[in-house]
Amino acid sequence: MEQSFQAFEADLRAQGYDEVLQREWAPLTVVATHQHPFVAKALVVQGEMWLTVGNTTQHLQAGDGFELERDQPHSERYGQHGATYWVGRRAHR
Repeated sequence: MEQSFQAFEADLRAQGYDEVLQREWAPLTVVATHQHPFVAKALVVQGEMWLTVGNTTQHLQAGDGFELERDQPHSERYGQHGATYWVGRRAHR
């Protein structure tokens, strides 16, 4: 069953996430190691990406989710068709 953005947003807001949005990434985009001042919980809905946290790289495709702790260093690489994911951001845990 395919989830709607509205259902995803309602679920994350019920979990205390302050902001829920859709992020779209261009094909072959590479984002060097960085961190965010918020907790992130995301669901890939189109395309593919590689998320690297420490020495571990995950290959994520539509239907896969990921979570990042506040200030957790990570890098991202997007596939030949780019990627779209929905993400909730929470200022504190």
